[in-house]
Amino acid sequence: MSATPTTSKPQDSSRFDRALLFDLNGIDLSATVANRDAMFDMIPHRQEMALLDRIVWSSDSALTGIGAMKIKGDEFWVRGHFPGKPMLPGVLMVEAGAQLSCYLYNCQQKNPQLAAFLRIENAAFRRSVTVGQELFLLCDVVKASDRRFISDIQGIVDDQVCFEARISGMRIGEFER
Repeated sequence: MSATPTTSKPQDSSRFDRALLFDLNGIDLSATVANRDAMFDMIPHRQEMALLDRIVWSSDSALTGIGAMKIKGDEFWVRGHFPGKPMLPGVLMVEAGAQLSCYLYNCQQKNPQLAAFLRIENAAFRRSVTVGQELFLLCDVVKASDRRFISDIQGIVDDQVCFEARISGMRIGEFER
């Protein structure tokens, strides 16, 4: 994990249509600090439910981070949601944000934990995400303890906020890698 955003492509946060969870200036959205294999050491999601492609950036404290999910067109939901006009289901957007939150939570733990959703609050969906787009997920941990966490999450596509929510999760045990 990087101590501070130090990259070659600063992002102009003023171009976004809604307020972001945190300033993206100085963060290179093309960077990768953890690929899928590295993420699998920190989160238990596998096969079709491993939604994140990479971790773009996280703070040293692991209380803020950015993940990315590229919509390739071969995902399980494309054929049926909706035929001829595939749109990433909102629940999967939130799930991808939750996986980023779980990754950050586990970066703070001695041993990676299996964490489950407790609550989704104030979810709002503002635009669709479709094949060929890359969904950037922002996570800001609001509260964390050894057992629980609360995070604000947000999704961004093409300089627009497409969803936001507050999620809560709880440790339910360790997972085997």
